[in-house]
Amino acid sequence: MAPPLSQPLRAVLFDWGDTLFHAPHAADVIVSFSRSAGVAVSDTRARELWDEIWLAGKTPEEIAKGRDLSMEAHRRVWVDLFSRLDAVVPGLSRALYERVMDPHSWVPFADTRSTLEAVRRRGLKVGVVSNVPADLRPVFAKHGLDGLVDSYTHSYEVGAEKPDPAIFLAAAKSLGVKPSETLMVGDHAVDRGAERAGMRVFILPTEFDGDVRGLDRVVALLPS
Repeated sequence: MAPPLSQPLRAVLFDWGDTLFHAPHAADVIVSFSRSAGVAVSDTRARELWDEIWLAGKTPEEIAKGRDLSMEAHRRVWVDLFSRLDAVVPGLSRALYERVMDPHSWVPFADTRSTLEAVRRRGLKVGVVSNVPADLRPVFAKHGLDGLVDSYTHSYEVGAEKPDPAIFLAAAKSLGVKPSETLMVGDHAVDRGAERAGMRVFILPTEFDGDVRGLDRVVALLPS
């Protein structure tokens, strides 16, 4: 575990997908859609298929396609990637996009609320900064988490995607803090773009237990 941060902090920025929220139902969508199409896909195979395609979606090549600058680009790029699975079940690509990629279908990790509450108790501001083509405010409100977030910075609004420092600078500005007073927490290398904006960065471990993301590591970094 990284040592606690010694320099003064005023804010913590969090990535959204795979950091605070996740889509636990993706494999179920594959199984149910396949069954409706008359194709047998086991739970284990469905999870393998999803993990493979989701990992492919996190490659630099896919991220560079600008999919989170508009809803049109988002649909086009993701459906194109998911179309690799149409060889398994015809039409699966569109089912995955419609049922899994809607932010409203995602849920918080089990330790999301407690972590946001702990950060706020330390007197720090909380921001969400995400490569996403739609407003996340209703998603947080749906789960009663909106009162724990001070600002939202979306790539489609800023016109820049992580790792571009512009999106991180916009997030700091929205909170009224300096980049040097800010910690960025994420799950992917693109979040390291915050370092170029003058922020400190913590990348969560890839491996974690069930729906407990391991966000307690973030709280352990903060001055008490």
